[in-house]
Amino acid sequence: MTIAPIILFTYNRLNHTKKIVDALLGNNLSSESELFVFSDAAKTTDAEKAVADLRKYLHSISGFKKVSVIERAYNYGLANNIIDGVTKIVNAHGKAIIVEDDIFVSPFFLQYMNDALEFYQNEPKVVCIHGYLYPINESLKENFFLKGADCWGWATWKRGWDIFEPDGKVLLDRILENKLSHEFDLDGSYEFTKMLSDQTKGKNNSWAIRWHASAFLKNKLTLYPHHSLVTNIGNDGTGVHSGVTDVFDVQLSPEPVKIKAIPLEVDQYARKALIKYFFSIKPGFFTKARHKLKKIFQ
Repeated sequence: MTIAPIILFTYNRLNHTKKIVDALLGNNLSSESELFVFSDAAKTTDAEKAVADLRKYLHSISGFKKVSVIERAYNYGLANNIIDGVTKIVNAHGKAIIVEDDIFVSPFFLQYMNDALEFYQNEPKVVCIHGYLYPINESLKENFFLKGADCWGWATWKRGWDIFEPDGKVLLDRILENKLSHEFDLDGSYEFTKMLSDQTKGKNNSWAIRWHASAFLKNKLTLYPHHSLVTNIGNDGTGVHSGVTDVFDVQLSPEPVKIKAIPLEVDQYARKALIKYFFSIKPGFFTKARHKLKKIFQ
């Protein structure tokens, strides 16, 4: 098995980044994994010291097969940083595992990602491997597929990322023309269409809603674990693209998640469980803090 490179995107959160790097180093494949860190430049003078401190730390990282730090000369912003970084690495290496500076991973994360990338590398219907699972109460299969793509601790191949459409209007028009909004919005439980529409109007600059829509429109699948291997520690008000909420908090899987052959189709039970979860938080969450929920796809 060829071990996939890891891409880490950072900005100015030193403490969060240290936790994420330590978590990655706690995986048994870390020493065999090449790490590429894309460090965005300060957007304002107030952020310059924090970015400089972070970059000093990044150059001290060891324990991986190789560490490459790419320091942006000017502020790309999250979306452009990720789109450009993922494109460069998957074009050079054929595949990659992607995390941001608030994606805390379990000790079993890298094994799961690499096993899944290997298992589905020649299956064009599968374009994304995901490590996070929402706090769903239902008991799910060890692995299952949902339609589209996802963005919290994920992996893909060049062939998968090649379908990414950066023009949100192109994606939105196709969804509306084909009357797919209801399905895209998980039967009305999550406002994906509105989020994509807002992106086209400049109200957000979400790369992930475009990634999800790109895969959705191509009828592609993302693989999920039955128990989350990722938790987001950034919903604490410290991030540029995160609010304060605990509705996405999860306990990490206490054991490895094994990859095995399953039907190449949407798991309807898992889809219904996700819809049920989103509807359960919708009354108090969408109305009082809709912008925070959207941050998951920023």
